[in-house]
Amino acid sequence: MTVPAVIVPGEETHGRPRPPGGLRKGDGRAALGFLAPGALGFLAFTLFPVVASLAMSFFDWPVLGSPSFAGFGNYVELFTTDDTFRTAILNTLLFVVLYVPVNIVVSMSLAVWISPRIAGRRFYRVLFFIPAVTPMVGNAVVFGLLLTPNGLIDSTMKSLFGVGAPNFLGSSSWAMPAVVMMSVWQGFGYNLLVFSAALDAVPSHLVEAAEIDGAGAVRRFFSVVLPLLSPSIFFATVLTLISSFQVFTQSYVLTGGGPGNSTTTLVMYLYQSGFQFFRLGFASAIAWVLFVFIMIVTAIQFIGQKKWVHYDQ
Repeated sequence: MTVPAVIVPGEETHGRPRPPGGLRKGDGRAALGFLAPGALGFLAFTLFPVVASLAMSFFDWPVLGSPSFAGFGNYVELFTTDDTFRTAILNTLLFVVLYVPVNIVVSMSLAVWISPRIAGRRFYRVLFFIPAVTPMVGNAVVFGLLLTPNGLIDSTMKSLFGVGAPNFLGSSSWAMPAVVMMSVWQGFGYNLLVFSAALDAVPSHLVEAAEIDGAGAVRRFFSVVLPLLSPSIFFATVLTLISSFQVFTQSYVLTGGGPGNSTTTLVMYLYQSGFQFFRLGFASAIAWVLFVFIMIVTAIQFIGQKKWVHYDQ
C-alpha cells in the first residue's frame, strides 16, 4: 500500500511535498555562493601555484628573461652533478633523524610528568606551549644570542668551570645539533598537548587492574598506557616528520646554512636557487623532489601503522 505524502501546514512548496532532507529549490545555489570565496581562494593561492610550479620545473626559467623548455634537465642536474643538492638531502635527513625522536620523547615525558596529580597542571601546559605560538624568527634570534661566543652559555661555562662552550654556530660539528636543540624547544609544546589529552583519555580501570595484578609504574606505562597512546603517537609522528622535512627558518636565521653547507637543508637550497640564484625552474624541481620524499615517507608510515597502532581500547 502506498502511503500518501504528508504535507505539514506552512511547509508546502507550490503544491508539492518538501524534498527529502528538507532541501528546497535554490538551496544548491545558496550553498555554492557560500563556498565560492573559499573555493576561489583555494584555486588561486593553492591549486594554481602547485600546478604552475610543476610546469616550471620542466623549464629553465630565469627571473629576468624568457623561459626555455628543459624537459627533465633540472631533475637530471639535481641527481647527477649537483653536490650541494646531495649535501642538502643528507643535512635534511640528519635533522629529521635527530629532531623527530627527541621531540617525541621530550613531549611524551613532559606530558606524563604533568599528569592530573601535578599541582598547577594547566599552568605548565600553557608554559610549555608558549614557544610553539611565538614567532620562530624571534626564537631563533634569541638562541643565536645564547649560543654565540661570549654569549650566555659560553660566559656561564667560563665562570663556573673555567672552560668555554663550543662554538655552536661556527663549527660544522655543532651547528646542526644547535639547530635541532632550538627546533625541539620551539616545537615540543604542540605534541605535549596531544599526548596530554591522550593520557587523560586512557581508561583508569585498565591501569588500576594492572596495578592490582602487581605491575609497577614503569610496567604499567609500557604495557598498558603506551599501547593505548599509539594513535596519538602516530598522529604526532606524521605531523612532526612532515614539518621536519620542511625545516628552513631555524638554520636560515641561526647559521645561514653554514658553516660551509653543514646546515643547508632542502628548503634552504630551494630558497637560494629561486631567490638568490634566480633559477625558478630549478627551485621548482627541488620543491617537487621534496614533495615526493614527504609523500613516500608518509605512505610508509600509513602502511606500517597497521602493525603497531591500536585503535580499540
